[in-house]
Amino acid sequence: MKLTNNIYVIFMVLLLTTCSFGQNRISSTDKESLIAVLENVKKEFQVEFNYSQEQLKEVSVTTPDFSTSLSKILLQLERETKFTFQKIDSRFIIVKLKKGVIVCGFLKNNDTNAPIEAATVQGITNATTSDENGFFRLQISSPKEIITIRHISYKTVQRISENFTEKGCGSVYLIQQTESLSSVIISNYIASGISKLSNGSFTLNFKNFDMLPGMIENDVLQAVQAFPGIQSTNETVSNLNIRGGTHDQNLIKWDGIKMYQSGHFFGLISMYNPQITQNVQLLKNGTDTSETDGVSGTIAMETAKNISTTFKGSVGVNFTDANIFFDTPLGKKSSIQIAARKSINDLIETPAYNAYFEQIEQDTEVQENQENIINSDKSFDFFDTSFRWLYNIDDRNELRLNGIFVSNTLRFTETLSTDTVEDSRESNLQQNSFAAGLYFKNNWRDKLFTTLEIYETDYKLKAINANVLDAQRFLQENKVSETSAKLKLNYLYNDNFTITAGYHFVETEVTNLDDIDIPLIRLLISEVLRTHAFFTGINYSSNDKNTQISLGGRYNYLDKFQKHIIEPRFSLSHTFLNDFIVEAQAEFKHQNTSQIINFQNDFLGIEKRRWQLSNDNDIPVLTSRQMSVGLNYQKNNWLASAEAYFKEVDGITTQSQGFQNQYEFTKANGQYSVYGIDVLLRKRLDRLNMWLSYSYMNNEYTFNSLEANPFVSNYDITHAITSGITYSYNSLKLGLGLNWRTGKPMTMPVAGNETSNGEINYEKVNSSRLEEYLRLDFSAKYAYQLSEKMRLDFAFALWNVLNTNNQIEKYYRINPQDTVSDIRRFSLGMTPNFSCRLYFN
Repeated sequence: MKLTNNIYVIFMVLLLTTCSFGQNRISSTDKESLIAVLENVKKEFQVEFNYSQEQLKEVSVTTPDFSTSLSKILLQLERETKFTFQKIDSRFIIVKLKKGVIVCGFLKNNDTNAPIEAATVQGITNATTSDENGFFRLQISSPKEIITIRHISYKTVQRISENFTEKGCGSVYLIQQTESLSSVIISNYIASGISKLSNGSFTLNFKNFDMLPGMIENDVLQAVQAFPGIQSTNETVSNLNIRGGTHDQNLIKWDGIKMYQSGHFFGLISMYNPQITQNVQLLKNGTDTSETDGVSGTIAMETAKNISTTFKGSVGVNFTDANIFFDTPLGKKSSIQIAARKSINDLIETPAYNAYFEQIEQDTEVQENQENIINSDKSFDFFDTSFRWLYNIDDRNELRLNGIFVSNTLRFTETLSTDTVEDSRESNLQQNSFAAGLYFKNNWRDKLFTTLEIYETDYKLKAINANVLDAQRFLQENKVSETSAKLKLNYLYNDNFTITAGYHFVETEVTNLDDIDIPLIRLLISEVLRTHAFFTGINYSSNDKNTQISLGGRYNYLDKFQKHIIEPRFSLSHTFLNDFIVEAQAEFKHQNTSQIINFQNDFLGIEKRRWQLSNDNDIPVLTSRQMSVGLNYQKNNWLASAEAYFKEVDGITTQSQGFQNQYEFTKANGQYSVYGIDVLLRKRLDRLNMWLSYSYMNNEYTFNSLEANPFVSNYDITHAITSGITYSYNSLKLGLGLNWRTGKPMTMPVAGNETSNGEINYEKVNSSRLEEYLRLDFSAKYAYQLSEKMRLDFAFALWNVLNTNNQIEKYYRINPQDTVSDIRRFSLGMTPNFSCRLYFN
């Protein structure tokens, strides 16, 4: 009892001491003249004040905390005085007597809690806009004044000004407009910034994105490989396989524009600049009726939708490129973003560049040539530039213009050297993309709005192969030119139902050229296909948002073939028992383009796939049917998710599947069917985030004209595991990730009877597999705040920490000795990368 009393006395003494100390701190709060404070603010933030000395000379205020932002300091001064501080521009501020009441707040997204920038906040006589933090401050004439908050992407809100917090700036949550048909049901799905929506899709918000192991920057097409069910069998972003499909079956969009090229270094890094890409949506199933193409899945990237109110930018360099980005307002209604990257290997060859170059030249004419021919002067160069212009005509009309240009160039010299002659010729490969899009949105009285999207996208792959031995030049070209126009209408019938409808026109032209000078052979084929589509859908959301359903359909007419295709779409999300979410999606889709391989050495063997337009005959229109059902559980920072699926794709060709066995030169049409399950387990602690994903897949081909049916698909990865752990402490982030999967299917020659009649005698197709794949990656990031307006970020990544010699491809050829040789391709070895980036605003 005595001990208890002693503890009680000690506790009371400590409490009284703490309170006394707190009172002393409060009572000793420093006061100084307002003029002196403004002078200090002027020096700290490089601003100028315009005020009357007579009005301010007797005014004292609490000394502000200069480590906070300018907006917070001005807000404090307004609360303590009878003055208002009005920004004229980024530098000049007018100080004048208040003529009413000042209200303030922070506008936030109701689903994601993200700040809402460039919203219009309007009273009876005055109006303002929210800044990049969602903050606004408005002067009103009466506490009963109605304040209207408008943003083209959110529902309009009206509030009486007396509802705003008097002692501080509270948060005002806005609900996204009806074109955002799906709400967030799971936040931080794998890491911060990754959310799952009610339609089964995923969003990656790079503004709030956490780190993924092995990455130094937010490479979109590398990041999506962290999701279960998505792999790249050869480690490239130009060979992403979503639930067993080929890469050409993925719809890749950048700001609504379909792209036919994916990466730099011919697929080793994404060609989409991470500095200008803000949001990414990933869909495996349940596609909206307004979208077409992508029978396997969709990866849709978006730049920022809101107008910037202040200038900001960054410059950076890493082991592959130097890059720059800036975002600047053009008045109050417009802003512009520009981003650019350029490879640095012409200045310095880093370990990452050398590793990438060795990877892409494996088993190609760049690496080795025929006898007496030496390849030299090898060089590679890439650059990209992206552009975005946003203009808010008024609070109901928005105009956006986007553009992107990408280029990859590879050159090398072939030299023939004999006792009598020496001859040199240059071979080269170029891969370019140019695209531009126009987006216009009109909001009609918060119930009805329309959007118009128009784009033009052009892709070109060109190779000149100089055969010095035969004094021959072989020119190959593959071009795609596509024009699209889409008009979409959304009508908010009530708080529960939204109706969508629209029309979509697409014209696609694909040109292929093969040109040999000696002997003169020129084959030019150009085809055009036009598609007209009408789509409609209805979306239901219950009052408590626990049940959300989307149901609709799309009618497509392919004029060249007089073909009619009807595609129903469906998605369901229902929350029950507070912690459980059940999902279901189903869709029919079609696709008019695919990539084929005529010969493995086409385009120097580097990028041997060429786009081909369907002709409804030997290259059919691709059609798909798929459904999936999933269950999610989340509680106490635990997340468990499982989704079973079935998918069937008709119209594939052997040329599009990359066979390198007995079917390499066979032309046949068929289908593949795949079923499987994707599982994710994630746990978040205070500073730790851990996840483990597992995918099971059974993927089989059926080609009726081939002997072996059905048989294992070339992209059947039966088991795949991805796991990771990230740790954050203040400005430091560390990450470690493991990737393991079963080997890719392959076909071996019959042991002891490898050849027959001068050809390889193969075993049953895809009856063997490569060795298991294993890779461990590491990343570290550190952010150093130089000042309020400048930050320096450092990042280091080590790809394949264990330097595992993963075999990603193996096939067989008959050598000059008439025996069979195996040809192997290997993954990247241990590859370091480092980046340094300066942010400023």
